[in-house]
Order: sequence, then structure tokens, then C-alpha cells
Amino acid sequence: MTALFANYQRFNFEIVSGQMVTLTDNHDKQYLDLTSGIGVCNLGYNHPVVKAAVQQQLDLVWHTSNLYQSSLQEKVATLLTAGSNKKVFFCNSGTEANEAAMKLARKATGKSAILAFDHSFHGRTYGSLSLTDNPGIKKGFGPFVPGIKFAKYNDPAALDQITDDLAAVILEVIQGEGGLEAADGKWLQAVQAKCQTKGVLLIIDEVQTGIGRTGKLFAYQHFNLDPDIVTLAKGLANGIPVGAMIGKEKLADAFGPGSHGSTFGGNPLAMAAAEAVLEIIDQPFLDDVSQKADFCWYYLQKEIAPLPMVTGISGRGLMIGIHLDTKVPVSNVIQQLQQAGVLTLSSRGNTLRLLPPLVITGSELMQGINTIKNVLEEAIVH
Repeated sequence: MTALFANYQRFNFEIVSGQMVTLTDNHDKQYLDLTSGIGVCNLGYNHPVVKAAVQQQLDLVWHTSNLYQSSLQEKVATLLTAGSNKKVFFCNSGTEANEAAMKLARKATGKSAILAFDHSFHGRTYGSLSLTDNPGIKKGFGPFVPGIKFAKYNDPAALDQITDDLAAVILEVIQGEGGLEAADGKWLQAVQAKCQTKGVLLIIDEVQTGIGRTGKLFAYQHFNLDPDIVTLAKGLANGIPVGAMIGKEKLADAFGPGSHGSTFGGNPLAMAAAEAVLEIIDQPFLDDVSQKADFCWYYLQKEIAPLPMVTGISGRGLMIGIHLDTKVPVSNVIQQLQQAGVLTLSSRGNTLRLLPPLVITGSELMQGINTIKNVLEEAIVH
């Protein structure tokens, strides 16, 4: 008997402690974590610098409100915008960041229509859910926010749907919940160019791809893009709830006093953690992530791609999808990996999803990949 709603399908163990990339459950079993708490703990568990920053702030004050000045918010916003004239709004989650982006785009442009893409995932609150193309999680919750259109992801024909009646186009550079499909760089640049031609804002959802996951602070930076709005959350405070929306200076007038808010947004504990995270994830750190990712992809192509049940590998950086033949259900593979001491995730299309902490070592990556290989080879036998 439980006092909780059964909206989560939980595994039958509890994680009670963690240290960097190792988690321990309530039965004292240890796991190599390749999930980062679904892309959240990019610096692993119990990172000493982040932990110290939160503890120091805890001794000062852990909540006031946004009625007062916040030097911590200013510091984190400056780190996120790299000295540009962009502005930041802080909230508590990715879905809230996307709600804010939707409101900002509509108010700033005076238009309401927004174009999103098939297999997208932008959150579960009404605006963000309306932007999400996943019938399974939308069933029973309609009607949704009007004015949302959908196009085919990575399809040049989608450019024809970018018309001057749109307030914005919203997309993910890699669709985390949508099967780890990565956008083609030329397609992304064409989408941006069409948006600029038609006076349409470009919103890039970096909730799962941001904060170093792909080897750059934001995944869009691989393609020389200049989005009008960027949303992020997950990895920003390494497990302390936070979200953020970054927007260009030209949009600032649309979010004046009273236009939007969040009681807990920019909470001092979250800001202390976020400042520590952003100070750690500097260029040398990102270069190291890229090197580990290159090694990881080489090893995946060598050891995993040739297996008969593997139909493809997609993603970028340390955001990886291993696509499996439907004869090998990914849910079974995840449970077998748990028994073998490795935690993984799933995604659309019978995809095994890997989001290891960015602090993982090369030998730990090899350990994880070898365990995946062994479990998949065992699946052949049975």
C-alpha cells in the first residue's frame, strides 16, 4: 500500500547514496550510473565543490523571494550569457522554462502560432505538453493550448511550414525522449535562416542537451546558431531543482514587471549550486568531455554496433542512443543491466539511452560498454 499516485513505474529498489558515478541502493548493491538522474547530475554525485557551495548558502539563507535583489542570480545569469546583452529568467524545471519561452514569444511578437516537431518532448505542464508530440502522455488531458503546429523533424519540407504568422519555432538539437535523433546541421541552419526571413523567433530547448552534455555548454553551439530563446534545466544545478530561459535583449520589454514570475525561481540554494557548476564546466572541462565522447563513440562502434540486435547508434557527445531490434525489448535489457550493476535509460523506438555523468572516466565508460555488450550477447543466446 502506498500513499503516492502511481504515475511513476518504479523499479523495486531505492538509491540511498552516491559518490561521483557510483550509486548504492537500499540493499547495499552498487551500480555504475549511466543515467545522471536523467541528464541532471552531470558532475556526478556528492561533487565536493557543488556540495560545499550549497552547504555554505544553507548557513546563510535558503529562501527569500524575488521581491529583493539577488547577487547570486546576477552571477549565474552572467555566466550563462557569457557577458552578452542577453537576459535570463530563472524558474524550477525544464517545463517551466518552456512555458516561459512560449509566453515570451507570444507577447514579444504579438502572434500566437508556434511550430514544433514530431517526437518532440518539451514538458508536461499544459503549454509545454501542447508543444510535445507524444500521444501516449497526452491522452486524456485535452484540449490543449491552441495555435500549435507540428512538422517533421530533420525534414527539409518542414521549412515550408515556417511562415510569417508564427510567433516561434521550438526544437531540440537532439531529441532526448524522441529516440536520440540528432538534427542535421545544415537543416538547423536552414531553419534559423527561414525564421529570420519570416520574422519568427527560434527557441532551442537545451533542457537535456545543455550544460556540457555534448562537449559544448549548449548543443546549438556545434552549428554556429544564434537562437532568440534558449531553455535549460536538468544539469544546471547538478540535482538542485532549477530551470532557466535565456532571451535576446530585443525581447526584454515583453517581460517587464509583473509579466511573469516564479515563487521559488532563482532560489539561493539552486543559484549557489548553479554558480559552482558553471565555474567547473569551463573550456578545459568541455574539451575533456569531447575527448571522452570521442573515445566512447569509437568503442561503441567497435564493440556494440556490430551486434546483430543493434540497428543503429545515435546522439552526440555523452548523449547516446543504442537502437535495438524489437525482438530484444529495451525494458528487459535495462533490468538485466541493473542486475549486472549498471543503470541505464530507455527512449522512443526500443532505444537504450546512455547519459553518463560527464565526470566519468575512460575506464568506467569501457566498463559500462563491456557490460552492455555482455548483456546483449546473453540476449542472443536466450
